[in-house]
Amino acid sequence: MVTSRLSSGGSAIDRSRPISFSFDGRTVQGFEGDTIASALLAADVAVVGRSFKYHRPRGIWGAGVEEPNALVDVSGSVLATPNTRATTEPAREGLAARSVNATPDAASDRNAFIDRFSRFIPAAFYYKTFMWPDWHLFEPRIRAMAGLGAVDADWTTPGAADQINRHCDVLVVGAGPAGLAAARHAAQAGKKVILVDDQINPGGSLQHRNSEIDGKPAAEWSAATVAELRAGGHLVLGSTTAFGIYDHHLVSLNQRHFDSRPDTLWRVRPRRIVLATGAIERPLPFANNDLPGIMSADAALSYLRRHAVLTGRRIVVATNNDSAYEVAAALAAADAEITLVDIRKDGQPAAPAGVKLLSGRSVVAARGRMRVEGVLLDDGTMLVADCVAISGGWTPSVHLFCQARGKLAWHEARAAFLPGDPVDGIAVAGALAGAVSLSEVFESAAKAVGADQAAPRSTGHEATGGIQPAWPMPGQKGRIWIDYQNDVTAKDVELAARENFISVEHLKRYTTLGMATDQGKTSNLAGLALMAGITGRSVPEVGTTTYRPPFTPVPLASFAGLTGGELMSPVRRLPLENIHRSMGATFQEYGGWLRPAHYGAKGVDAGQAIQDEALRARKSVALFDGSTLGKIEVIGPQAAEFVDFIYYNTMSTLKPGRCRYGFMLSENGVVFDDGILVRLDEHRFIVSCSSSHVASVHARLEEWRQDRFGRDAVYVHNATSDWATLTASGPQAKTLVAALDLGVDLDDAALPHMAIAEGRFEGEIVRVARVSFTGDRSYEISIRADRSEALWTRMQQAGKPLDAVTIGLEALMILRAEKGYIVIGKDTDGTTMPHDLGVDGPRQKRRNEFVGRRSLFTEVATQGRRQQLVGLAVAEGEQPLPTGAHGIVREGGKVRSQGFVTSSYFSPTLGHAIALALIEDGSARHGEVIELQHLGVLRRATIAAPCAFDLSGDRLNA
Repeated sequence: MVTSRLSSGGSAIDRSRPISFSFDGRTVQGFEGDTIASALLAADVAVVGRSFKYHRPRGIWGAGVEEPNALVDVSGSVLATPNTRATTEPAREGLAARSVNATPDAASDRNAFIDRFSRFIPAAFYYKTFMWPDWHLFEPRIRAMAGLGAVDADWTTPGAADQINRHCDVLVVGAGPAGLAAARHAAQAGKKVILVDDQINPGGSLQHRNSEIDGKPAAEWSAATVAELRAGGHLVLGSTTAFGIYDHHLVSLNQRHFDSRPDTLWRVRPRRIVLATGAIERPLPFANNDLPGIMSADAALSYLRRHAVLTGRRIVVATNNDSAYEVAAALAAADAEITLVDIRKDGQPAAPAGVKLLSGRSVVAARGRMRVEGVLLDDGTMLVADCVAISGGWTPSVHLFCQARGKLAWHEARAAFLPGDPVDGIAVAGALAGAVSLSEVFESAAKAVGADQAAPRSTGHEATGGIQPAWPMPGQKGRIWIDYQNDVTAKDVELAARENFISVEHLKRYTTLGMATDQGKTSNLAGLALMAGITGRSVPEVGTTTYRPPFTPVPLASFAGLTGGELMSPVRRLPLENIHRSMGATFQEYGGWLRPAHYGAKGVDAGQAIQDEALRARKSVALFDGSTLGKIEVIGPQAAEFVDFIYYNTMSTLKPGRCRYGFMLSENGVVFDDGILVRLDEHRFIVSCSSSHVASVHARLEEWRQDRFGRDAVYVHNATSDWATLTASGPQAKTLVAALDLGVDLDDAALPHMAIAEGRFEGEIVRVARVSFTGDRSYEISIRADRSEALWTRMQQAGKPLDAVTIGLEALMILRAEKGYIVIGKDTDGTTMPHDLGVDGPRQKRRNEFVGRRSLFTEVATQGRRQQLVGLAVAEGEQPLPTGAHGIVREGGKVRSQGFVTSSYFSPTLGHAIALALIEDGSARHGEVIELQHLGVLRRATIAAPCAFDLSGDRLNA
């Protein structure tokens, strides 16, 4: 065996709890605490995957989220999940792992032959090769080969993922030495702290690097610090990745559970963020540097000390910096034969015991086929090796800092980008801040939280940061891999430069460098440095690509809210639903509300019942439940100014106790909603918006309040569900309301149309508004929702001697259409502006600002042939026009639409069909006959005024 499990050691594994799982059908043994990767290494599995493009064999490179090669689909005893990283996925009993991008498996992939044609398929070859004769001829096969992993067709959801919102004083990201120290400082200062880390156990590098803190072993100090934090009531989350920083310092966390539960999404809003995200080891550039068995030196050390896995017997450790010396020493102490190849001629530490040091030498090529067998040095020396542990330096994990709009600064001594100018509310610590030794780490942690307490002391080994940059060079021989997962080589970067894709964003997209699931964590900087060398620029002059969330892949289930199935659009219900059902109501959904469509015994003809309700409503009095109407209160000293800004109409001139009809517009000038605005007193209004728009209008009001007014100036409260609104409409409405004994003067002089008064019913406050959606005298009576049943019962009793009729929404739609009253979204569309509805006064006269004002004067708003609201009359005895029928114009032998029918009914009161429509220049064409077409059937109609009933409006006061 090349890689093997040692008989002792391994701080992360529990040897008393063996487990068994499978990889590509092969049984693999491991221990509790193993990752899939560590168990595969212990079982001497070299090839764990195939590269995306060329299907080259790939082995394990890293030990964490930076892993570009070891992606597996997992199933069996665990939730089926594609494309998980073997380096971060715990091995569990009964788990089944399968390599991705390999057929039938990683060891014997049938598509491996593609690598033989690599010279013909360089970066961007598909942009050039498959354009002729037709891309679509090649697309199906290419798409079938593209992508990683396989979706389980039998997958079933484990349920909704938990989503938790949390506030804290300090959020520390990263529980390595810097994060632990920063969290401890903040906690001791009385701050509420959340500490998160993507590893199961906190400690970071302290889990495998030599260190001693305050005279204690590092592991002991880590455990004591975590225990102290938890005892103080602070939150410590393991297996939790901070994957994004968004506006206003919202930090999103993905917490994994490794059981039957889906991941948990945390949304944290801290007062201060401390980023202690560490750094990632990068490769060295040499030919065939992607062979299995070539891995990160730090990962080799991690597997040795955490999992007791020795990654080879004859190991070459290749480096350009000091950090690999500890690795070489540890591997030598585990009885491996170690050759340390350091490109530096001088200035490096002394050779560790048992290690052969070759100074001033570098690896130029690796040898082997399915795994590394040796390396060739620049002096021609060939070294036999079954593992090559390489360290090309460290790249700080600046991702979150950049997501928060932080700028980077190049640090020559570290050969890396570090956070530059500070970002408000965000501090950096540890390797992210450029610290190398533990003493520097603890100093940066104290600085990050402004601590004045004594910092932990490093009392053991202190790391040093010597490094000589080792970047890919233009013209290097062999295939030098920059991006392991997406198969980007140095020659691909050179090709991009020759074709003038020298901008980093162009380079990224042309070659796909850094676009794989690892987001270039090990490859980006090498690619940038190579482009710098090709173009004669420095690395900072080349710059970096844009860092975007997520830092690591996050399951879509974590983002999915509870608004699925029935909860996607929950049906809203009337307070009196059960009463309406007992009265024989047939319910339908209207704008998200479950409302009576009509009334009548089971089996009654619905169409006839609706017609009867509409006819009787005009003759006597109709009772209608309008509780769904919006009742959004706008309160405050600047409430009048606020409603003026929100509405198209001027509303501040409205007197207390009066109502006014108005439009709300979108920013593009389109009618968003209509309804009544009620002014209760100088600083208090009620927005009575359309039933289906209550939520959106409330959100809109709150958005503009936050944008232009403070809470002290305007307060918005949605009271729609607090009040029920019961309506009486028709010639006998006043008589019925008078019988209710509400204590309101119903005389027209005291309560005219568009006025409101306050009264009482059985001791409860009621509001009586003289507003109408039918064109008849109407009273809308609003009362506490939980007291509405008694009022409704009393209205029914008072209506009996008046031959009152209870009507549903369908009859109401007929009544309002007879008067030409519109329903937003039905009689308007996404282009309708107020002047298309005949309301042009505010556009011409208002000089102050309101939402959508400027859009009303754009070219599209003032052009001819705008669709305008009209009525349509058909010949006597004809059936109603189909809703949606298009008015057509014949021009040059072609037919085009000039508008459409928005509402169409048979009016029992008028005895003929009526319709509303949006027709081009319709307001100037009354009396003109037009053709309409619907499903191949032609009809003719005459353009008329929208109002077809009671043109004088006398019935409002009848």
